Amino acid sequence: MHLWKRSNVVNGIYTYLSGGACGYGNLFSTGYGTNTAALSSVLFNDGFGCGSCYQIRCTGASACYRGSPIITVTATNLCPPNWAQPSDNGGWCNPPRVHFDMSKPAFMKIADWHAGIVPVMYRRVPCPVRGGIRFLLQGNGYWLLAFVMNVGGGGDVARMWVKGSNTGWISMSQNWGASYQAFSRLGGQSLSFKIMSYTTSNTIIASDVAPSNWNVGLTYEATVNFH
Repeated sequence: MHLWKRSNVVNGIYTYLSGGACGYGNLFSTGYGTNTAALSSVLFNDGFGCGSCYQIRCTGASACYRGSPIITVTATNLCPPNWAQPSDNGGWCNPPRVHFDMSKPAFMKIADWHAGIVPVMYRRVPCPVRGGIRFLLQGNGYWLLAFVMNVGGGGDVARMWVKGSNTGWISMSQNWGASYQAFSRLGGQSLSFKIMSYTTSNTIIASDVAPSNWNVGLTYEATVNFH
């Protein structure tokens, strides 16, 4: 568990129904729901912050709810810089500022949403996921693109490898956000994945996640996850 730190959070900008810069798609169908936030680029970390989880509580403002309730949110998007505005007045997500742009439903659990911007305390926490890591597969016969979701532990991914039933381990490169790609012919083979956590550098192997008749556009769930 990380120590509490100070920052601020704004509602009303983040469109929480789509996964945005992390590529999670519809956040309800992929299991993330509305307890989500877009991160300023310092925390987003070129996409390596996708899937990370934070506890947030409002403190030090009249808009904060009594008792300073705590909410856990998952990072699913980027809050981009606004270079036309100063970082203390409009450019809240400008580097090096730490900022959370929460969905309105999430914001309303800690403060009166009319306030817009409130001071908060935050800390990294393990992600409270259920089940195994999920892989949404896209691509074609020569290119595999995997969107990685429902990651436990630190919630983030540093590196990935894929192995077909007729191949060795193939290193995948980050495409954008939480998606990784391999330029290999993997059709007609069952697929296994090896995933390294960005937070801990721990590695797990998800064997035979997708059957040999896997199809693009479908999501396959592993039996393993980080804890």
